[in-house]
Parts: sequence; structure tokens; C-alpha cells
Amino acid sequence: MTENLTKQTFLEKVFNYETNQDWKYEGDLPAVIDFWAPWCGPCKMVGPILEELSEEYKGKINVYKVNTDEEQELGGVFGIRSIPSLLFVPMEGQPKMAVGALPKESLKQAIDKELLTALS
Repeated sequence: MTENLTKQTFLEKVFNYETNQDWKYEGDLPAVIDFWAPWCGPCKMVGPILEELSEEYKGKINVYKVNTDEEQELGGVFGIRSIPSLLFVPMEGQPKMAVGALPKESLKQAIDKELLTALS
């Protein structure tokens, strides 16, 4: 299941940008964070794919969603200019951003390459 993040849960589970200058991931699994909005057509295409991937990769990654209409500060912190924007967060190293509605195969490749190969 994907999980919707508020600013508070983002600070606890992903990155507390209020206390840390440098990136420090707070999670226990690599993550994909979907920055989206309810009115965004491409976001509606990506949403169900991310739900499927959250089941397929259960126990290996976390899939989070941030509604940029409700959480404008989070969108601002990451410089979100267009949605959907997907943030791939490895356990170590810097996160990487991908913009646009990616097909499921591309998302799987990105998860495997950016998040899971680092673990093996």
C-alpha cells in the first residue's frame, strides 16, 4: 500500500529538513515518493502503477505519496515544478528525481537500479 505523507510524517519517515542541513534519510527501507495532485491527469495514470509496485516490492521498498496541493511546503523544499515528480530515495547516498508519468517497466528498472542494486 502506498502511504500519504503530511509534512509531519515526511519529517519522521523521510528527511527532517528542519534540523538537518545535509540529506539524511530517516527510513528503514529505500523509498519512492510520488509528488502529485488530484487534478493532474498523468498523476492519475501513475497512481495505480505505484499501488501495484508497492505490493510487488513489499518489504523491499516503501512507496509514499505527497499531495502537492495540501503539502505545498514539501513541494517547495524539493523544488517541484511539474507533477508527477518521483523521488527515488536509496538507503545511502543522494535521492534522485524523475519527472513525468513513467510506464511501469521504466519505474521497475529505476527501482531495481537506483534502490535495490545498492543493497546487494
